[in-house]
This record gives sequence, structure tokens and C-alpha cells, in this order.
Amino acid sequence: MELQNYSSSTLDFILLGLSSNPQLQKPLFAIFLIMYLVTVMGNVFIILAIHSDPRLHTPMYFFLSNLSFMDICFTTVIVPKMLVNLLSDTKSISYVACLVQMYFFMAFGNTDSYLLASMAIDRLMAISKPFHYHVIMNPRRCLLMLLGSCTISHLHSLFRVLLMSRLSFCASHVIKHFFCDTQPVLKLSCSDTSSSQTVVMTETLAVIATPFLCILFSYLRIIATVLSIPSTAGKWKAFSTCGSHLTVVVLFYGSIIYVYFRPLSMYSVVKDRVATVMYTVVTPMLNPFIYSLRNKDMKRGLKKLRDRMHS
Repeated sequence: MELQNYSSSTLDFILLGLSSNPQLQKPLFAIFLIMYLVTVMGNVFIILAIHSDPRLHTPMYFFLSNLSFMDICFTTVIVPKMLVNLLSDTKSISYVACLVQMYFFMAFGNTDSYLLASMAIDRLMAISKPFHYHVIMNPRRCLLMLLGSCTISHLHSLFRVLLMSRLSFCASHVIKHFFCDTQPVLKLSCSDTSSSQTVVMTETLAVIATPFLCILFSYLRIIATVLSIPSTAGKWKAFSTCGSHLTVVVLFYGSIIYVYFRPLSMYSVVKDRVATVMYTVVTPMLNPFIYSLRNKDMKRGLKKLRDRMHS
């Protein structure tokens, strides 16, 4: 078969979705619509609870409210289009829309990881330097950490999308995924992608590994500090403030490492879709529950918000 090189201005991709089985489209639509609504409502309640309770106006909850906002944006980039495609026969996405989706997916996803690193640093300062905590984690520094997280993430996304925009696409334009992600789009290109793969892997490693190593270092320091606390009650109290954050970190990074830190030849359609659903849909949905169920301050804030809404 002769390969035809498609012009990017006229190119449309077909998103294969989670399943090509017609009988599964409506059940999947219902499941992901419910998950999306729970994600949005749960994170909105977290944001409102934090902003309405002055006792939650601390660095930890400043980062948590921004994490909740990023989670809403992150899922909104992917899930609404996926829901439309589940009820559509064409399931198409234009070349430009694909790059735009890829850009914002990476921008919000990476901001999430840098915010998780900021929260780990915040917990380290709270536990290891409690008397200087409010001086170190002052509002100006927290704002700079947030702006730094957003800037690095958007620069990373811009670089990646510019790299992807240089690729040529030929006969096949079916993306074996439910959104425009780097690996499945790379597999469609008829350009020589070896250099792109190397750049993508190296640059992804740098951008994702930096916050991950920061989290790892922070928790090693936290563990060392907590173990030096003489009382068992003191140790438990210190660890309990980190439990929710650590749960989210494990869920988020576990699936990301599985999807992105393997050669393109090892890309598995089904396994990667399941792992991607974990960090794009499941983790943002679980975050409000993880942070509120074991957190007395958040429970109090949510109760105060509920009482205010009912009054």
C-alpha cells in the first residue's frame, strides 16, 4: 500500500477509546459521567471548604485547594471529549485539537506533580522545623512555589507539543487510546521518531523525576525526624499528617511511571489504557475523599460549609 503523507491542516485522528465493543459504549458513558461529576463536585467542595474556613488558610491547604483546582482542569481536558466519543459514531479529533488536548493534559498533569512536591516540602518543614514553619512557608514563598509549578509545567508542555507538531502522519490515523497522549500518537507517525523518543524520554524523566525525587527526599527526612520523636503518640500524630498525601503520591506516580518510563516498543494498548485511567480519572476522583476522610480539619471545614449552605 502506498503511504500518503497527510497535511496537518486537513488531518483528523480517530480516537479508538476504551473499547470498540458497541454494547459497552453506553455503560462506559454512564460510569465515566458519574466519576467525572463526583470528581468535579468533590474537588469544588474541598476548594469551597478551604476558602470559607479561616482556620484552613495555611500553606498545606493553600496547596491542597490548588491541587483540587488542577484536578478539575486535568480531568476536564480528557473526560468530556471521551464522553462525547462514547456516544458518537465518528470519534474523531482534529490535528490541532489533538495538540491542544495534549498540551493542557501535560500542563495540568505536571502542575499536579509539582504541587504534590510542594506539599511534601510543606510537611517536611512542619515536622522538622515547627518553630520556624510559618516564617519559612510564608504566603509569598507559597505563591512563588505555585507560580514556579505552573511555569515549568507549561514550558514542558509547549516544548513537547512543538516537538510533536514536526512529525508527519501517513496512512494510519487511528489513535489506540481515549485521548491524545504522546506514546500512541508517536506510534502513528511515519517520520523517524527515534530522536523524538529519546528527547521525550529524557525530558519527561527530568520533568517528572524532579518532583518525585523531591517528594522521596522529603519523606526520608520526615521519617528520620519522626523516628527521633520519643513518644509513640507524637510519632503517630506526625505520620498521620502525611498519610493522605503519601497515598495520593503512590496512586499518582505508580501509574505514571508504568505508562511513561518504558520504551515505545513495550507500549501495551490495554494495560496502558487501564493505568492511564488510574491517574487521569480515578486519582483526581479519590483525592477529595483521601484528604477529607482522615483529616479532622477538613472534616470540620466541610461540616461548616454544609451548615452554611443549609442555613
